[in-house]
Amino acid sequence: MNTHAMQTIWKITEVLQQAEQLEAALSESLDLITEEVGCEEGSVRMLHEKDKRVYAMLNVGKTDITGYSVALGEGIAGTVTLSGKSELVRDTAQDPRFSSTVDEETGFHTRNLICVPLLNEHACLGCIQLINKKEELTEEDREICENLAALIAIAVEEKGFSVEPNEDRKPMIVLRNVIKEYGSGETVNQVLKGIDLEVYEGELLVVLGESGCGKSTMLNIIGGMDTMTHGELTVDGKDMSRPTEAELTEYRRNFVGFIFQNYNLMPNLTAQENIDFIAEIAQDPMDSAEALEMVGLKGREGNFPSQMSGGQQQRVSIARAFAKRPRLILADEPTAALDFQTGQEVLIVMENAIKQTGTTIVMITHNVEIAKMANRVVKLKNGKVHSVRVNMHPLPASELVW
Repeated sequence: MNTHAMQTIWKITEVLQQAEQLEAALSESLDLITEEVGCEEGSVRMLHEKDKRVYAMLNVGKTDITGYSVALGEGIAGTVTLSGKSELVRDTAQDPRFSSTVDEETGFHTRNLICVPLLNEHACLGCIQLINKKEELTEEDREICENLAALIAIAVEEKGFSVEPNEDRKPMIVLRNVIKEYGSGETVNQVLKGIDLEVYEGELLVVLGESGCGKSTMLNIIGGMDTMTHGELTVDGKDMSRPTEAELTEYRRNFVGFIFQNYNLMPNLTAQENIDFIAEIAQDPMDSAEALEMVGLKGREGNFPSQMSGGQQQRVSIARAFAKRPRLILADEPTAALDFQTGQEVLIVMENAIKQTGTTIVMITHNVEIAKMANRVVKLKNGKVHSVRVNMHPLPASELVW
């Protein structure tokens, strides 16, 4: 193993040993090893003993495969998990086990791959899979991956990582190869560069990324406030890639609610009037008094925004979003303008509202700590999905610290 690879393994050792949240450490480790080997995609897959299936829990790369599974003994991942032996496939087109090298569901083209088992002294826990190295995969690549697998197996055994699959979850929103460009000709600016993502019913999905990576643009496209240049968007199986004005109006009115960083309350309306103004256009709105009570503002119905703190204004914004009884709520940096204590209080309010209503929420943030309360965490980088991970044990908002 070359010196740089050994340094990467040492860094991963430190990351896993110091991890407070194992899922985040595994994601960082997978990211490091995928870059070291030079592959396009990587995943950590865990065996669920009860149903004998191998589930993708983490992935690095543009294709969201978290939650996808294969039966133990089926496919490369299932075979490696069953046998406990590594597989290195240099050319899938020449391998008889691949009837097709293109996945029908995601459209991903697999050219080559390496898959190694996660072994402890008692059993095989799952596997790591890296896909599509530009050059030919080597035995040294296998050795690097096996070192990572050994470290992950130790970390999983020490810290615990139970797999709790939810096969009944259904995709509410599906984005496929979504591209967004501004300008034309030589001045064109491509903000989104081919987003593939699924949003599942009832989940809290947190989207992380630096400024300019495309988070808000993606949220606006999902919310019907912006249009894509290329790609597909489906909502409950209906194509919304090029909606009519009537379809957009219906969608924004009844399906989706919004929570903004700067609250976007109308200053000349009271808390109750701000909610009623939006709720009255919905088909089956929640009573404004009920919505305010849900966010802890009972008795503040007659207050104007200028008579409330930032945290209270954001609570009104949350109540307004939930009052429509939408299937989906999009939250754009809902705590960015607040101090820690107020921001945490707002997150607790959102957490309780989700429990009461079962609403799906997509929240974008710069704050990596907030990701710990999510069901899944998506990281965008340079206009693409860089990684997706499942939080098997989301933290309560009351335990977050930043």
